[in-house]
Amino acid sequence: MTINIRIIEFGMFRLDGGAMFGSVPKNLWAKLIPVDEENCIPLASRSMLIEVPGKKILVDVGLGDKWDEKSTKIFGIKNTPRSLLGFQDSEITDVILTHLHFDHGGGISCWGATPGTVERQYPHARIHLQRSNYERAKNPGLRERASYLKENVSVIDASKDTLLDADGTILTGAGWSISGFHIDGHTLGQQWIEVQLDAPLYGASTFMFATDLIPTSRHLPLPYHMGYDLCAEKVMDEKKVFLERAIAKNAVVVFQHDPDTPAGRVGINEKGHYALKETFSFPS
Repeated sequence: MTINIRIIEFGMFRLDGGAMFGSVPKNLWAKLIPVDEENCIPLASRSMLIEVPGKKILVDVGLGDKWDEKSTKIFGIKNTPRSLLGFQDSEITDVILTHLHFDHGGGISCWGATPGTVERQYPHARIHLQRSNYERAKNPGLRERASYLKENVSVIDASKDTLLDADGTILTGAGWSISGFHIDGHTLGQQWIEVQLDAPLYGASTFMFATDLIPTSRHLPLPYHMGYDLCAEKVMDEKKVFLERAIAKNAVVVFQHDPDTPAGRVGINEKGHYALKETFSFPS
């Protein structure tokens, strides 16, 4: 089996546009992305599936299916039917979570046979997560309590899953490695993910999964960050490190929440800002 990377589109949802762009005025961000009558913008629920000999690895798992009618309407959740995702849950050997906010880790669990109980969505998968994010998710502060849901956190098992304590290699094999990079600006213990290949795939050797550090391609300029972020100054510092690395490696950056631009390469535009240099399409 050869190495392969695919984009998995778990579905779409929406969040408040002002919250998604923080201090950036609406008369600027509304020119970049559609906005509805309730001031919400469309967002993708996107993941990477990395297939290597003996493993099928998911990076983040979408919002999941445990939503009641009210929440489904508020967040405009439209999940892709699981039969159309292109893999079986039982095939997944590893799940790498960037963090446990519900739009990234909500799909880690599903309702169990007994009403009110949950079980792991991917029964044979080992979960890889930063320890500090797991601890934060178990005891979230008031500001993040609505984002860390106990039905997602409860299926993490410290005895069988991998809790990471710093930057470093998560998984590796012949010709490939997957690393996580710890960041704290958006939430404590988030990690962005880098896939490094010895031989180019689709013309690229480095794939960087930006998670909520850069949720869409519209968030590439350093001041364009979310109001949800715990520390704006730290986010901008972390973004700069990420983007300089992406440029130096000519990496393909995956934008997890971008409604119409799944991935691309970045550069510096004529105004001196980080910007999308070219879009990138993964084969289906």
